[in-house]
Amino acid sequence: MVRGANWVGDAVMTVPALRELRRVLPHAHITLATRAWAVGIFDEVDFLDDIMILDNERWGLRGRVAEIREWQRRRFDLAILFPNAFAPALTAAAARVPLRIGYGTERRAALLTHALPVPRWRGKRHEVFYYLNLIAEIECLMSGESSPVPVTQAGVELFAPRLDLEISFERRQAAREILLQHGAVFDRPLVALCPGSTNSRAKRWPPERFAALADQLMGDVGATVVLIGSREEMDVTAKVVGHMTRRPIVLTGETSLAETIAVLSHADLLVTNDTGPAHIAAVLNLPALVIFGPTDPTTTRPFSESAEVIRRPPECAPCMLRDCPIDHRCMTAITPTEVYVRARRIVGARVSVGAAR
Repeated sequence: MVRGANWVGDAVMTVPALRELRRVLPHAHITLATRAWAVGIFDEVDFLDDIMILDNERWGLRGRVAEIREWQRRRFDLAILFPNAFAPALTAAAARVPLRIGYGTERRAALLTHALPVPRWRGKRHEVFYYLNLIAEIECLMSGESSPVPVTQAGVELFAPRLDLEISFERRQAAREILLQHGAVFDRPLVALCPGSTNSRAKRWPPERFAALADQLMGDVGATVVLIGSREEMDVTAKVVGHMTRRPIVLTGETSLAETIAVLSHADLLVTNDTGPAHIAAVLNLPALVIFGPTDPTTTRPFSESAEVIRRPPECAPCMLRDCPIDHRCMTAITPTEVYVRARRIVGARVSVGAAR
């Protein structure tokens, strides 16, 4: 059993670790316990055998008890806990899973059979390596080593982690139909914009700036612009559309995560805040311009050479706050013109080489 991460970006960042787990345990039956939305990421992968949907938050204590009973019924031998929270460790312990491995955070060390110390390098390296380190520890335990293998010496692949995922032809075709139904023209550049962020208002570049960028891309480049996001981000999308003089395609709240991923597989560029779709672009090798403000790109940027970080940090950044207590200067310092210049360069290069959709 692998207890998956709780946010889209974090879930994507566990992909290299899950690939390595399959290599380390080639004959194991690997189940990923995760939220329903994550099926859109993991449904077609070859390194998992099963996905168990978690729904305990909806049903409270009753749901937690049902989850524990389900873990008991499946008789897992090993639980690997990606989240740092107390609750997943409690579930694994209550279900009496014989081996329970995770970081000894949130006062949960006593609930784990192998409570790992948080690496000293955390905060200086990408979060991808934080998850990979758990698998490195498992490989170390299997080899009979008495002490943890340093992250830079483990057999686990830590230098060139694979983040890519394949999207089936059927999913891509279905996404193409969605775009066509909304008026997309496929002989023009397709640019996706994600102006929202579900877990932090401070991470949002102002909607009027997304609007100015979208208008310029549609007018000067002739691009088809599509707005994406979850239902919780519909208000932000409405503000962007309200500031625009042209008419974009709006898919915010209308597509599942699986459909959004497939839609992005047709795009030439994604412009986004530091949120889930930025990491989706990484698994698709889709060029992305990711606007950072209160968060730290050292650890949470998209793990891809195709991603560019746009950042003008003031002295107070990164603050990691969800709401800016002052004037949001980390985001307002970034102009639509600056983003447009980068976007035009990327789109022009993609069109010139005839990037396939």
